Amino acid sequence: MASLHDHRGDHPGERAAADPLRLLAIRETPLSLDEVFRAVGDDAAGGIALFVGTVRNHDGGQDVGGLGYSCHPSAEDELRRVAEKVVADYPVRALAAVHRVGELDVGDLAVVVAVACPHRAEAFEACRKLIDDLKHEVPIWKHQRFLDGTEEWVGAC
Repeated sequence: MASLHDHRGDHPGERAAADPLRLLAIRETPLSLDEVFRAVGDDAAGGIALFVGTVRNHDGGQDVGGLGYSCHPSAEDELRRVAEKVVADYPVRALAAVHRVGELDVGDLAVVVAVACPHRAEAFEACRKLIDDLKHEVPIWKHQRFLDGTEEWVGAC
């Protein structure tokens, strides 16, 4: 007896979309979960995985008061390259990634990424690959300010 998964690929919706890169941006303005979620809407997607990175109130045993993100002028090009690599490796129907730069407070959204795929497992895997590669390869740097008056720079790549 054939399983339901034996027929993956038979329908066009099981494959990557022709133009799945829906939203890629680095912004100084607050990020919107709704905007990113709407950007990856696709009738052929059975799973949408969304990751939200927020500014937490601690790091390395110290209390964080806030932070600033800055980026290299090539950051959006590198973000596109990372996204294109994810699209090449997974059956992505739609992908969105937005990172914030500028001054952020604890609780603010720093990054929002989402991937829509035909099935849930693919969506989870592709979303994890997207956020992990974004953090390691896109030239965005974090300047953390601690409540004790100290500070540190953390390179995202």
